[in-house]
Amino acid sequence: MAARGLGSEGTARSQLVDDFQELRRTLETMNLFHANLGFFFLHLAQVLILEALAWVIVWHFGSGWLVTIFISCLLTVAQAQSGFLQHDMGHLSIFKKSKWNCLMQNFVMGHLQGLSAKWWNNRHFQHHVKTNIYPKDPDIDVGPFFVIGDLQPVKYGNSKIKFINYEKQHLYFCMVGVPLLIPVAFNLKSMQEMYRRRYWEDIAWVSSSYIRYFITFGPFYGIFGTLMLICLVKFLESPWITYITQMSHIPVKMSKEENQDWFSTQVLATCNVEQSFFNDWFTGHLNFQTEHHLFPTMPRHNYHKTSPLVKSLCAKHGLPYVNKPMLKAFGDIARALKKSGALWKEACCTHPQT
Repeated sequence: MAARGLGSEGTARSQLVDDFQELRRTLETMNLFHANLGFFFLHLAQVLILEALAWVIVWHFGSGWLVTIFISCLLTVAQAQSGFLQHDMGHLSIFKKSKWNCLMQNFVMGHLQGLSAKWWNNRHFQHHVKTNIYPKDPDIDVGPFFVIGDLQPVKYGNSKIKFINYEKQHLYFCMVGVPLLIPVAFNLKSMQEMYRRRYWEDIAWVSSSYIRYFITFGPFYGIFGTLMLICLVKFLESPWITYITQMSHIPVKMSKEENQDWFSTQVLATCNVEQSFFNDWFTGHLNFQTEHHLFPTMPRHNYHKTSPLVKSLCAKHGLPYVNKPMLKAFGDIARALKKSGALWKEACCTHPQT
């Protein structure tokens, strides 16, 4: 019976692989891997207009507190949307030639955001290849600051590792992790990677970003004031990006390396957020996280056309296709962290120190 069961499982997996390959061919026939350049041009124009508008407002109205707060909001939107745009370029999903995607990613990521494109690509490609596989996915290897999933908390609990009180990590995440991810963690890691690996091209692009800020805003705020403006914008951007990037992975399955097919691995390690015009814009279409992970080179404006076909294939093979409201997705991050903290506490109590 065991042999028959194993054979049946192998047949089902083989059928799923065949069905996924057929789905891929169908999507290619529908030209869903072909980018609408106008769509991405409008997104880039949005960023550049917001950046320019912020400077015009300061030039016209001065650098008072209300003006500073207002332009900080404009620049925050520009930064977040730049992040989503460089993500598209990093996945080579806009231009047919890789060199154009790379060049534009350097401009958007390096010049507009002040971060290393090579650092981001190295990290992000690992995440896509080993999605939610502990500890190979760098996005979930967040110890010792947090413990997530079911494996890491037990490992830390058994070893009596307590960098913080992980039982309350859901609170620390909201109060400390969310506002500091971009201005502290990402910027420090980007700088460290650039100089350690001698990414001279990235260093030049990032330097140009800070030079641009000091040229455009320095006359109004001075050197220190401009630095504070940059920090404020990154501080405001951080919750936006943190919640968007974590809502689709932290609350779902995390595991060690398993011998699974690509489709099952990605579906089980991701979840979606409901579609709306606002949700698509606010998340950079990362509300279609499942489709993005299944077809990472697909232009994001085609995810909504792909979604029904993916959902149908999931239903055929008994796999979950999770699609939730955005606020619930945000709340699930804290709930998942609280659950992992409880697992850590239980492991500590089960194995008391001798």
